[in-house]
Parts: sequence; C-alpha cells; structure tokens
Amino acid sequence: MTSVPGFWAVVPAGGAGTRLWPLSRAEHPKFLLDLTGSGRSLLQATVDRLEPLTADRVVVVTGAAHADAVRVQLPGLGADQVLAEPSPRDSMAAIGLAAAVVERQDPDAVIGSFAADHVIPDQAAFEAVIREAASVAREGHLVTIGVEPTWAATGFGYIRAGAALPGASTALRVVQFVEKPDAERAAQYVASGEFRWNAGMFVARAATLLDLLAQWHPDLAAGLRAIAADPGQLGELWPGLTKIAIDHAVAEPAADAGRVVVVPAPFGWDDVGDFASLATLLPASGAGEGAGGEGTGGAGDGGAGTGGAGDGGAGDGGAGDGIHDLRVLGDPADVTVIDGGGVVVPGTGRRIAVVGLDDVVVVDTPDALLVTTRARAQDVKLVVDALKAEGRTDLT
Repeated sequence: MTSVPGFWAVVPAGGAGTRLWPLSRAEHPKFLLDLTGSGRSLLQATVDRLEPLTADRVVVVTGAAHADAVRVQLPGLGADQVLAEPSPRDSMAAIGLAAAVVERQDPDAVIGSFAADHVIPDQAAFEAVIREAASVAREGHLVTIGVEPTWAATGFGYIRAGAALPGASTALRVVQFVEKPDAERAAQYVASGEFRWNAGMFVARAATLLDLLAQWHPDLAAGLRAIAADPGQLGELWPGLTKIAIDHAVAEPAADAGRVVVVPAPFGWDDVGDFASLATLLPASGAGEGAGGEGTGGAGDGGAGTGGAGDGGAGDGGAGDGIHDLRVLGDPADVTVIDGGGVVVPGTGRRIAVVGLDDVVVVDTPDALLVTTRARAQDVKLVVDALKAEGRTDLT
C-alpha cells in the first residue's frame, strides 16, 4: 500500500521515563532504549511503524542533549528532520515547531503527532486508523486517536465521544477531554462505552493546528512560525514561548468549539509507563528453572496494549519447576528463579537469583540496582526524586 500523500509524521522524543529507572536516565531516556527485546529502540520502532504512511516524511523533535543520539539511531533522516529544543517547553511547543517547519515546506500538509516511546503491535490496524484520520483532517478537523479501554486505568486521560461524523467510516465527534480520573470514575467511563483512552496522538493539517493555537495562544503560534521562518531566532525566541501541553492549549478548547473528532483505535497500545507495564510486553520465560516445589503463581498479566498491568486471574505454577510468571529483558541465562517470578532485567553479566518471591522487579545495572514489586512500580520515580535531593544527579 502506498504512503499517504502530503502526510508528515511528527515524533516528539522527550521525557526521562523516571518510572523505568535505572534503565531510563536523563542522558539516555526510554525512547532510546530497546525495551521489548526486538533489537530496535522505541524511537526506531516508532519511525519503522510510520514509514509505510510517510515515505520518510518524518520530523523528530527532541532535546538538544539527545539530538546526536537520535541522529545516530535514525541515520536516514536529514539534518532538517531532527529539531533540537534548547529547553523543554512541553508538548505544544515541540509539536507546534514541527508543524510550523512542515507548513513552510507544504502549506497543505497534514501532520500526525506520535510519541517516540509507545508500543503498538498491530501494524495493519494502526495504518488503517491513521489513513482515515488523515482523510478526516483534510476537511479541517483536529483528529485524535482514541484507544479502546480494556480496563479502568487511572493513569490516562479519557476522550468522550459523541455522534458519528457524517461521511466518515468510524470517526466520531468529541464531546470532551477528561483528565486522569479516580478509580470509581474510570470504572464508570469504561462501563459507559462512551469513553476512550487519550493516547496523545493527534492528526491535523499543519496550518489548521497552528491556526487553532493562534485562537487561544496567539503569541505562541506567532513565535513558532517566526522560528520556522528564521531558525536563527530559535535561541532568542524559544525561552519566552508558553510552556503548555497540546491537550490544554488546543485539544480541549477546540473540542468545546466542536472542532475535534476521534477515530477509534482497534489496536493494542502501551505507553511503557513502568515496569508493570513492561512486563505485559515481554514473553514468559523459563529462564533458570530451579528445583522448587509446587505452588500457585501470582496474578496474571494484563494483555499487552493496556498501557499498564491488567487484572489477570491467578495462574497455576507448574509442578516441580518452581517458576510462576517470569519475564526477562536481557539474557535469560543470567537469571535463576526458584519458586517465584516477576520482571528481571540482568544488565551486568552477573547472576540474578530470585527465591520465593512473586511479582518482584529486579533491575541490575553497573551503577545501580533496583528491587521492588510490580504493585509499587509507579513509585520508582520517587527514587529519582530522592537521588536528586541527595545531589546524586550522576545516577539520574
């Protein structure tokens, strides 16, 4: 199938991924890592996924500190396809800068924004959704991709969908964007069938996105267009740009104005937000089978694409093998598990042994060792906060 004419992909590559410490660090964040064992980093896999749609019309926006690493991982991109931010100004400035650069090259171009650190296993379904989104965007709509929720997640924002968009295959009008809910409201959203997860994927004509931005943040839109017209102004203008997320800057007010539609996504999606989420992406391993006795395994994994650990039923540990549910990112030969399971990341060549513990997380790196549980995976970011407070930025 051919690429989508006039379609450009914008890939914001930022964030430190602190919940994946000590794998993800400020100098080498998660989008530069191979977290699925595929041999490709999350960034490379994202660009691979987009290539059939774009024919290499890709712009990556990243921090100045990571620009060289991005160019090494994506040698096929031209110098003008990697934009380096002097400092973080949140997602609107990053995506808006790329939109302004693309608009200068092609005023009629449609752009799609796709985070560099997400996992989407179903390539065919992803392509079909983005092709429809691009077609709808040409009509002047701001299009978001709504992932079908598979459980009552509290870590994502939600999109409430309304009536079908006339003439579209599956697109629906967006009624509202909702911030991350508590558990009770999340359960109500999922049960209603009206809500979808907000995966942060947006498709629009570059000019439409910037014109919408100009309605609510005219100085920001003007500044981005000025930088695109004269890149030499980047250092001078960038620090003064409004720091705001695209959801708050454009998506929410545009939805209130009836300008946003959602294309439902029938594919699995995961933002690899923590080690519990990572576990759903790794295959079960029989590494280092020990001589432990019988036992019942811990809670099973949620399916890949839920964006986090799901509520699986209890599984039976095999009699005699002593292994319950084990996921290994790295060489399974470096792991021995007896009557236990969890997520193990061997990274130093030394043996890691887990005995009698279920749902443990062990991450071994040359300068730091993490031991926690999948239930506390979200709290790993607190370690980074503590290290910064101690002045140990060499470890963060």
